[in-house]
Amino acid sequence: MDAKQLRAKSAAELQDELLKLRREQFALRMQRATGQGVKPDQFGKVRKSIARLKTVLREGAAAGDRK
Repeated sequence: MDAKQLRAKSAAELQDELLKLRREQFALRMQRATGQGVKPDQFGKVRKSIARLKTVLREGAAAGDRK
């Protein structure tokens, strides 16, 4: 999901999406630890998605402070 789509969502929806991505990240780490086949590129994709989402959340919080 790109930043434009994320900015259209509410703060509650963004928090839910962040929770979902964190769970996915945890699941990937557990799969790697147990020796299951995990695509290495997935780690970076999830990490970048989390960073993108947190950036949009901070932008919204900063915009709320100004108003």
